[in-house]
Amino acid sequence: MAVRAKKQLGQHFLRSSDTARNIADCLPDVCPNCLEIGPGMGILTKQLLEKKINLKVIEIDGESIDFLLANAVIDPSCCIQGDFLKIPMKQFFGGEEFMVMGNFPYNISSQIMFKVVENREFVPALAGMFQHEVARRICSPAGSKEYGILSVLVQAFYDTTYHFTVDEYEFNPPPKVKSGVMSMVRKANQTLPCDEKLFFEVVKTSFNQRRKTLNNSLKKMLGDNKLDDSVGQKRPEQLSVEDFIALTNSIASFSR
Repeated sequence: MAVRAKKQLGQHFLRSSDTARNIADCLPDVCPNCLEIGPGMGILTKQLLEKKINLKVIEIDGESIDFLLANAVIDPSCCIQGDFLKIPMKQFFGGEEFMVMGNFPYNISSQIMFKVVENREFVPALAGMFQHEVARRICSPAGSKEYGILSVLVQAFYDTTYHFTVDEYEFNPPPKVKSGVMSMVRKANQTLPCDEKLFFEVVKTSFNQRRKTLNNSLKKMLGDNKLDDSVGQKRPEQLSVEDFIALTNSIASFSR
């Protein structure tokens, strides 16, 4: 018996094993541990198990958990019922690093990414399927229309790759949008040459008013100071990660 897709959990179950295999093949081979978020009925789980990695799954839906165990998709000892967003990262593999994988629920995919970035010491790589525009946004370069908060915060710490697009009809029930598969691998240096808390604040504040120039959108943070016109007259999508680091250091110097 199939699992009933629940709208409140953002569930859309992939139908094709071939597509699931293609998604699984996007997982970088950088770590023996892997956590799959939201396995549903286990179509991606089965492909990941073929990779002989140390796999655990976390699923908030009790009906999905029952299905996975009743159909012997995965060993009960590797199956966690709970909310990924609420569980400390060190609990999943006893403090060891682990990759993150999934056909991520679209309604919480950005929150998943923010948690991964904030806990990047545990996550050397991630791969999976997102709403198409979110996957594109994560991988977009500076200067593009899609470039935004997620782009900068993820690319500050990870190298990203967009792999392929998945059409709506490959799901049950079909979502109203296309999906995109992407992956990312953590950079060698996990820290930034600036105040990271301030960096996050500068990026988020800039893009929250992305139509304004930086001198206007960051007015409260700048106080009586003004940025040089070469930066201050730009809009946030025109700045690279390195530019945002330099901007953060400039703002930090104003308060010294």
